[in-house]
Amino acid sequence: MNTSEYYVIGVMSGTSLDGIDVAYLRFKKEDKWTYGIIHSETISYSPNWETKLREAINYSESDLGSLNVVYTKLLAEVINSFIDKYQLKNIDAVCSHGHTILHQPENGLTLQIGNLEQLSELVKQKIVCDFRVQDVKLGGQGAPLVPIGDQLLFSEFTYCLNLGGFSNISTHTENKRIAYDICPVNIVLNHYVQQLGQSYDDGGRIAASGNIHSELLGKLNSLEFYQLDFPKSLGLEWVKESMFPLIDSYKLPVSDILRTFVEHCAIQISSQFHNRGKVLITGGGMYNSFLINRIKSLSNNDIHMPENNLIEFKEALIFGFLGVLKLRGEINVLASVTGAQKNHSAGVVYNCN
Repeated sequence: MNTSEYYVIGVMSGTSLDGIDVAYLRFKKEDKWTYGIIHSETISYSPNWETKLREAINYSESDLGSLNVVYTKLLAEVINSFIDKYQLKNIDAVCSHGHTILHQPENGLTLQIGNLEQLSELVKQKIVCDFRVQDVKLGGQGAPLVPIGDQLLFSEFTYCLNLGGFSNISTHTENKRIAYDICPVNIVLNHYVQQLGQSYDDGGRIAASGNIHSELLGKLNSLEFYQLDFPKSLGLEWVKESMFPLIDSYKLPVSDILRTFVEHCAIQISSQFHNRGKVLITGGGMYNSFLINRIKSLSNNDIHMPENNLIEFKEALIFGFLGVLKLRGEINVLASVTGAQKNHSAGVVYNCN
């Protein structure tokens, strides 16, 4: 495609199970890339779907196959409803991440469901999807994939930090883009606050009411992952194996767990800001004002909080952008970020019949 302007739908589902983010986007290439988020919304998962997706890591191969089919149908319903609601006519492609069930790059495995060819038939649009598998086959981590968007769309920032189920960061150093996962965030905080019958800790108020358990904090900060050099990435499996058992062994009140874990996150995140500069923070964790204030207190950097549209839909925006780059046959995954053998153009394109 030689055109310089694209209208696409970006679709993202994160590990924190907040829901499916859908955004209608415009990208234009002139001297540099510009973007617009025209329409956007998050469609929450039903309790039944939340349970399915949370437990899917334990499914058999055949059960995963069945889940993949029904989840693809769910995605199609969500996308079709979005198209109908906003009466969208001009769509070059639907660019969808799917939902990560397995991420074990060290074993050559990553699985995002919802990336079946039938999605193009159900939506009746060109689909660009399955962005991670090729990178893992090339020896990469398959994550993070957002940094090419940070480089081309948000170059005025020294650091781009995302606070979602996991926190990840990207920056430019020594003439190359680097990025990596820092630590779990909402995937742990939400897990424990649910024991109080709440889906999330609004503004971090419960965490703020708790006390730091210094021994647990020390053990968390000493986990082996934090000593590894990049490229590196995290998955739910690691949290279940390395983090939940450690936290649970202390049998603390939920407020103390949340307070200790917020401090852990703030320490790990702020320690990544090696140079003074502007930090763009996006992701659902931005709304945890207690966590943001702890990060600010441990850092001397200029923390930039964008409009809500970008906070909530940056990943959908960038997966839409990855799809555009794929359609143009241009690099959309950086080896300096993932550790793959080479830069490459990832994703699968399905044309509807």
